[in-house]
Amino acid sequence: MSEQTASKTEDNTNDAASRHGAATTARQWQVLSQLQRNRWVGTTHVYEQLKLAGFDISLRTVQRDLNALAKRFPIEKNNANPQGWRWCDDAPLQSLPHMNLSQAVAFNMVEANLTQLLPPAILDELFPWFDLARRQLKNSKVTHSWIDRVRIEPATQPLIAPHIDLESKDNIYHALFYQLQIQACYTRSNKLEASEYTLNPIAIIQRGVIIYLLATRTDDPDVIIRTFALHRFTSVELLETSAQTPSGFQLDSYLDAGGMGFTHPLLSQLPDHGKNTAIELHFTKSAGRSLTESKLSDDQTVTLNDDDTLTISATVNLTSQLVWWLRGFGNGLLATKPALLYQAVSGIEFE
Repeated sequence: MSEQTASKTEDNTNDAASRHGAATTARQWQVLSQLQRNRWVGTTHVYEQLKLAGFDISLRTVQRDLNALAKRFPIEKNNANPQGWRWCDDAPLQSLPHMNLSQAVAFNMVEANLTQLLPPAILDELFPWFDLARRQLKNSKVTHSWIDRVRIEPATQPLIAPHIDLESKDNIYHALFYQLQIQACYTRSNKLEASEYTLNPIAIIQRGVIIYLLATRTDDPDVIIRTFALHRFTSVELLETSAQTPSGFQLDSYLDAGGMGFTHPLLSQLPDHGKNTAIELHFTKSAGRSLTESKLSDDQTVTLNDDDTLTISATVNLTSQLVWWLRGFGNGLLATKPALLYQAVSGIEFE
């Protein structure tokens, strides 16, 4: 054998050994990522998770990996049958691998559905985890068995989100996160020119494709909580002064009271602008069937009438959103109480 041929053979052997070593490292990293601190994890479970991750191995290989890893990492086994493994109670956090498949799925779904609502300070920390999750799932069978089979579809007509000035959005989220005031230029929907406000950010709410900021204006002596659509901000400047939240404000209570419902001009004539109002909706049986499964309120009742129609009774907030929703039933909605609600739905008030 020539010296050149011998050299190539040695190089090929070294390359194969290097690839084998890298594959072993990747596999053992995955083995460690399946273990938890406070719960025993069975060898079979670890084996099944590695198969989902795309590793073509045997159960015996996993058992050998665990025994080998126990010599270098603070992991321990029990004497149960089947045998379980876990991280030792005193294992330092930095010893733990970054992400298992379940965590990768969770981060992937967070990235797909919640990034619009997370402040830059949190997103900056999460982006490396999102990237790790994508790489973790790239060659995994989980991609086909779960990620590719789960979607969130809107219940209403899909709309394209309006453009939001990214710098304004980042500053709003930063101010909300650190409870700071902002100086903002904002164009109201019924105005052509922007107005300048000093605002106390209170909360962020996404409704459909529109993201709203709840805030109070510093020039408002009544401290009214107002809604500002993020796409209508033309500029936002961070201030060093602390934002003030109205005393006793609770976001869930605000929403439950219909704060984002947008009062309908006709229904605002009712006591308390139509909040917590008892209503009756008279539907054809086919139109009202969906409400027998998804309730309007906890106190909803359903009555099947002799003429094969349905009467739905419930206590709700009378809002523009309710009016738009009821209009979607068309001729399937036969009548409503109070009568003013039917007027709003039918559009009689605009004649």
